[in-house]
Amino acid sequence: MANSCLQLSGFLLSCLGWLGIVIATATNDWVNMCKYGLNTCKKMDELGAKGPWADCVISTGLYHCVSLTQILDLPAYIQTTRALMITASILGLPAAGMLLMSMPCISLGSEPQSSRNKRTILGGVIIVIVALCGMVSTVWFPIGAHQEHGLMSFGFSLYTGWVGTIFCLLGGSILACCSAEPSSYQDSGRFYYSKQGGGAQPSAASAVTHAKSAHV
Repeated sequence: MANSCLQLSGFLLSCLGWLGIVIATATNDWVNMCKYGLNTCKKMDELGAKGPWADCVISTGLYHCVSLTQILDLPAYIQTTRALMITASILGLPAAGMLLMSMPCISLGSEPQSSRNKRTILGGVIIVIVALCGMVSTVWFPIGAHQEHGLMSFGFSLYTGWVGTIFCLLGGSILACCSAEPSSYQDSGRFYYSKQGGGAQPSAASAVTHAKSAHV
């Protein structure tokens, strides 16, 4: 029962974390920047938002974005963020499918429990890889943006990516570490049979000795 609860908790955390990473990948509100200084931008009510896919200008009644289409001219931190976030979003789909088919409430015929455990561990490892991709992206991007333009504050997309990364890391760790097959029962049974077999030999030897003495 406890193992099923841990598996369900890890599955829910992993799905929520993967959803957060997908939202962060699809949006551009990663960092908010100001070119004229904080006080000037507050008076002008104009901020710049930067993401992996576009640079945006945010002001009262205006939200204009310019797509970053020059792939070869982009800085390394933007290209790396794109690659890692797309990889994390793609890997999360088969991982969620494997974990869903491994849930205790879903039956796949006469499938042994060992196959379910192996599939759960594999799905947990993939979720941990998703979390690592999101961690590198959400840490490297604001550092690179600050070095290039000057960073004022973090945006909604970056916070979503951080929360998704933490959830994926927790969920994947729970699934990978708490789905191992129990071996204590097998070991105790093996010890019992070996002890019983070892105890039968002296009784047989004593019976033979007793028979010889009676014959004499």
